[in-house]
Amino acid sequence: MAAIATAVAAATSAFTSFNLTRATPYTRRHIRTFIASSSSPNEFNITFAPPKPKPKPEPEPANPINPNLDNTELSGQLYIPWIVRDEKGNLTLQSTPPARLLHDMANASTGKKKKKGKEIASKAATKVGPTAEPKHSKAARRFYNENFRDPPQRLAKVLAASGVASRRSSEELIFQGRVTVNGSVCKTPQTKVDPARDIIYVNGNRLPKKLPSKVYLALNKPKGYICSSGEKETKSVMALFDDFIKSWDKRHPGQPKPRLYTVGRLDVATTGLIIVTNDGEFAHQISHPSSNLSKEYIATIDGEVHKRHLIAICEGTVIDGVHCTPDNVELLPGQPDKPRPRLRIVVHEGRNHEVRELVKNAGLQLRALKRIRIGGFRLPADLALGKHVELNQAQLKALGWKS
Repeated sequence: MAAIATAVAAATSAFTSFNLTRATPYTRRHIRTFIASSSSPNEFNITFAPPKPKPKPEPEPANPINPNLDNTELSGQLYIPWIVRDEKGNLTLQSTPPARLLHDMANASTGKKKKKGKEIASKAATKVGPTAEPKHSKAARRFYNENFRDPPQRLAKVLAASGVASRRSSEELIFQGRVTVNGSVCKTPQTKVDPARDIIYVNGNRLPKKLPSKVYLALNKPKGYICSSGEKETKSVMALFDDFIKSWDKRHPGQPKPRLYTVGRLDVATTGLIIVTNDGEFAHQISHPSSNLSKEYIATIDGEVHKRHLIAICEGTVIDGVHCTPDNVELLPGQPDKPRPRLRIVVHEGRNHEVRELVKNAGLQLRALKRIRIGGFRLPADLALGKHVELNQAQLKALGWKS
């Protein structure tokens, strides 16, 4: 170390004396050159460790899955093998997914995943079974009863809706003291009752709590049947619904059988459309003259029909002290299968035998009469005689039902 210090001191003194003789300053490069060029009697043997040799790259192993596949094709990519059965039925490996899988993935529909909690709850519900209905508070029950429960109805109306008898016959049963409400005999048909709450007995038989569902039927009435629900009638229109009443328990279990009746009437010789129901409000609204529903009839005439006959029908006639005129009268064109002349007559009052009286007053002889339309509902062309069809909401609306 002493020798190194002596050499450094000698170099410093030489640099100082040399710097005084020249005005140009020396840079670091000049200092290094000067120090390297200076001769020193001492020689330094400084050696450094050789650099650590770099490891030789090992050769890439062959593809363990498919030795025939070149690794250069998979450089920098993740190889996922696909086992595919070829046309001969042999299993082979390939680097791309099958075309069928790609097609199914492209056409697959996406959806939201169900939460685990909901899945567990649904599984538990299927295992345990249906749970009991939750108990509501008194305020909630009171609100439901005041706003959604059917209001109490007159006793005679409830008996008629339950199928006991007609409205008038039910009133007679009440007057005779054969009906009890909550253990007391009731002789007032206007008494308001609720079948779901009140205990009603008729001739010692308990009235069911549930009233039957509302029924709305359209019947193609055949000739020779009377529109009466009386049990004494041997050939009543109600006899055409025996199969419907017998199958009621299968379609509506737990409900009493309905008592059906016709909306309005057709005489025994008239055929065609007639409505049958167990809804009194509906029947009253459709049959009342204030509904102003038009009814269309087809009248088959014996003999020839002239213009004077049409004018006489249009002028109308007096029925029960009221002058009645039709809305429309038209002579239909003849058809090969129907040689007799036919008239299309539209009325809206619907008085008893109105169409027959109009034809008779014109001096024509009526052979057959058929009703084909009430309001906006027309008798289906494929409905055979004696058959019926249930009406849907659109058809009821066409009849003028506003409920």
